[in-house]
Amino acid sequence: MSPAPFSRLDSAIARLTTLRLCLDWAAGEAAQRPGPVMEFGLGNGRSYDHLRQRLPGRDIYVFDRHVAAHPACVPPADRLWLGDFRSTAPAAVARFPGQVALIHGDVGSGEEAASQALSADLAPHWAGLLQAGGLLVSDQPIVGVEFASLALPGGESGRYFLARRNPR
Repeated sequence: MSPAPFSRLDSAIARLTTLRLCLDWAAGEAAQRPGPVMEFGLGNGRSYDHLRQRLPGRDIYVFDRHVAAHPACVPPADRLWLGDFRSTAPAAVARFPGQVALIHGDVGSGEEAASQALSADLAPHWAGLLQAGGLLVSDQPIVGVEFASLALPGGESGRYFLARRNPR
């Protein structure tokens, strides 16, 4: 008898388990570096809440089209950038060039081609934000010569992607 296929619940658990492993590892690394942290894609606020617990006192700037998060997981207004990522990311680069220690890019929409295209559009902006050696955790494959891919600290490959910003 062949193993049962993954249910959507199994798939969500595998993705969230991998995300937690990646964020925990990246937060441990980022704790050793100065600079803000950024979250592209607030969603319901789970990963933002996780990062602020792992990096207490750290400035975490959050980007999304609109707020749909649990009220306890909404960042302060001065750290919330609302609008299309393609518009807000360049403004963030102008404000924080090469200063960011960690970016979590959670920009997937469930439509693979559109999600990967958005991530590819954002990659140069993420590279402009990250300090040399800064980390990118992404739900989409990471493209760009500015990044060196890293092995996942655990979990299921292909669920999340890690990269370090190459020296400038």
